[in-house]
Amino acid sequence: MKKLSLIVLILIVFLLVSCQQDTDTELIELTLEELSYYDGKEGRPAYIAVNGDIYDVTDSFYWQSGMHNGFAAGQDLTDEIINQSPHGLSNLDRVPIVGKIVEGD
Repeated sequence: MKKLSLIVLILIVFLLVSCQQDTDTELIELTLEELSYYDGKEGRPAYIAVNGDIYDVTDSFYWQSGMHNGFAAGQDLTDEIINQSPHGLSNLDRVPIVGKIVEGD
């Protein structure tokens, strides 16, 4: 019975740890020029910027190869997402924010 209790306790701890988000991860800062590298092509991550936040759409089914409905990753898509996208900002909560846009030198 003690072994079973220990196994259950270990499983509970494992589940709790795996459910926690990594809050120590710092956000990256990129200029728009630097953002253009992250276009989802040739194995590169796919990032988009909206309202100054950088979103990682690399793992999104809808952004395969850095493209989605004619929009390309590696750009500030604020205007496109707000004014042209049928879903607007509502789907951005499905992808993580990984950084902020900063002014270039």
